[in-house]
Amino acid sequence: MKLDAVKWGGALLVMLGLMFGSAWTAWTWQANAYGQQLAAKETAYQTERTNLANANSALILAEQGKRLALEQWLAASDQAHYRVLTDEKTKQERLRDRLATAELRLSVLLDTTAAAGSNGMQATTGPVGVVHGTARAQLDRAHAQRIIGITGDGDQGLIALQACQAYAKEVSHTK
Repeated sequence: MKLDAVKWGGALLVMLGLMFGSAWTAWTWQANAYGQQLAAKETAYQTERTNLANANSALILAEQGKRLALEQWLAASDQAHYRVLTDEKTKQERLRDRLATAELRLSVLLDTTAAAGSNGMQATTGPVGVVHGTARAQLDRAHAQRIIGITGDGDQGLIALQACQAYAKEVSHTK
């Protein structure tokens, strides 16, 4: 009986060893397979994050390019606006100087049909006149310079308005 118990005990130990060995092998195999799955998921996650980062970088670079192009356009537009404004101011100053030196005189057309009585001026033309048959009166230099100043301010306002409209148009097209 003792021998049977030893046989059965040995067989039981062998079976337990085989069971333990197979459990250990299964456990190791599952851990390895799970580790591979985690590594694959981690690689996929990192690839996705890298792709998103690259897409964001490309978007940022595109926006920076648009901003740079807009800044360059604005600088060129400002230079053109400044040039037009400077040219207009120079033209106004020349006109004022010509008025001040009596090289140029401003005149206005008079309505002789409304003043049919003794207060009306005769519609005569001078040898230098351009408009034949129409009465003209020359303006005082100071009044002429004020009128030129007013029209100069209006011209500058129109130039600024055109610059603002061009800016608004460009900005609305870039978005």
